[in-house]
Order: sequence, then structure tokens, then C-alpha cells
Amino acid sequence: MVKYFLGQSVLRSSWDQVFAAFWQRYPNPYSKHVLTEDIVHREVTPDQKLLSRRLLTKTNRMPRWAERLFPANVAHSVYILEDSIVDPQNQTMTTFTWNINHARLMVVEERCVYCVNSDNSGWTEIRREAWVSSSLFGVSRAVQEFGLARFKSNVTKTMKGFEYILAKLQGEAPSKTLVETAKEAKEKAKETALAATEKAKDLANKAATKKQQQQQQFV
Repeated sequence: MVKYFLGQSVLRSSWDQVFAAFWQRYPNPYSKHVLTEDIVHREVTPDQKLLSRRLLTKTNRMPRWAERLFPANVAHSVYILEDSIVDPQNQTMTTFTWNINHARLMVVEERCVYCVNSDNSGWTEIRREAWVSSSLFGVSRAVQEFGLARFKSNVTKTMKGFEYILAKLQGEAPSKTLVETAKEAKEKAKETALAATEKAKDLANKAATKKQQQQQQFV
């Protein structure tokens, strides 16, 4: 049995902007699991459609129960093929991705259609479908459940990464990541604590000096 996902997202940017950002998505703070991307084929058809095939290398940590099923020397990197068809005349882009290794453990196939949003022509709609399957005897159901949950999590990261790159390309200040915000808050707290410590030391020194002066007056 195959796990199926169907979802729809909206990017508040025009189709042209999203199309340009699509090829510049990596790197971004939300895609640290994407290691490499290479174009292996590209052509323009007689009807002016752009066909591309890319090879992406990603790293996804396996759950512990899955690691026990594979030898220690098996690479944890996942190789992804991505085919895309861009139709500039109708302003649509269709992508289809699937993993070409670790297929015994799990195969995740995804199809996305990028088109102009029907409610706002300045926005872009993404219709996303995914199929998660496994051929591991006895644990295929658990693998598929895990794969679907991870896929949903990755979709959230993908959208945040897209928004980050779009903001960058449009000259806006990209919103800070949670890690960056937490790091800044930690540094600020450290500075505040250091300043408080210095102030406490200064007050203590002044108090000690005053006490010493008072003692000297009674001598």
C-alpha cells in the first residue's frame, strides 16, 4: 500500500519571480540537508518549453530502527532526480522528483505544479502531490508512516526556504531563522549578565572603599 499526500500552498510573489527563485533556492538556512545540485540535461522544445533534469544530493538521517537494517558502510546521502517542464506561455511549471537510491527502504515521489493563483494574479499557487512506498517486508507500514511525516516536515522547510530566497531576490530583508533569533537572544542575555556583573563589582568596590574610609575615621 502507498501513502498519498495532497497539498496546496501559496507564495505571495508573481509566477515570474517564483520561477526565477526556483533555480536559486539553494543554499538557504532551511535547506542545510541539501548538499549538491547539478543540471544533467536541459533543452528548449520547438514549442518553447524548457525541459530540465537535475541531480540533487541530500542527507537525511535514518531512524535508529532503520539504521539497524543497513550495513554501517551504506551511504546515508540520498540521490534525487528532478525533472521539470516550464511553460512560459501558460505560466506553469511542473516538477517531478524521486529518489534513485535507498529504494528498498523507501521511495518518495513528488509532483508539483506551479501556476498563477486564481484569486490573485500576483501570487503563485503550488499544487503538491506525493507518494511514499516501501518494499521492506514486515515494516513497510511503519516506514511509510515515517516517510510521510518527514515529507510533511520538509514541505514546511521548503516553503520557508522559498520565501527566504524570494525576499532576498526582491531586495527585502529576509526574516531571521529561529536559530539566528535564539543566538541573538543568547548573546544579548550574555551581554546583559556581564554588564550586571561588572556593575555589581563596581558597587561592591565602592562599598568596600566607603567602609574602609569610615574605619579610618575612627582610628
